Amino acid sequence: MTNSPALPDGYELSTEAGRLDAGRVHHWLSTDAYWAMGRSREKQDAAVAGSLNFGVYDAVSGEQVGYARVVTDFASFAWLCDVYIDRSVRGKALGTTLVGLVCDHLDAFGVKRILLATGDAHGVYKKLGFTELERPGEWMIRRFE
Repeated sequence: MTNSPALPDGYELSTEAGRLDAGRVHHWLSTDAYWAMGRSREKQDAAVAGSLNFGVYDAVSGEQVGYARVVTDFASFAWLCDVYIDRSVRGKALGTTLVGLVCDHLDAFGVKRILLATGDAHGVYKKLGFTELERPGEWMIRRFE
């Protein structure tokens, strides 16, 4: 368990799918996230439907300010993806705290392996115990492009 700190005062976390602002999440990812640029709304909605979703919200206004999703079997494996914090609230450790809370949530199920891919946030994830693959030659990928 990472024993993550709570979100800063004024913010709250929820895994309630109905609370997500799907339009806002799609806009963030499809226009401002290098890994999801141009992702269609239909693809994003399908990804949300097949995932465990985490939203960060302003506790006063209820406005969503952050997002992460996890694809998991709730037993042994999880893929963390689409971690995003709105530009207007960056610099408050919301992203780092969000990822730590996601890891804590998965730890409660006994998940032993969480994978992710990042092109630019290695330092953030290393703070939370993520490391580079020890034996990358054992991993394979099949792409459909």
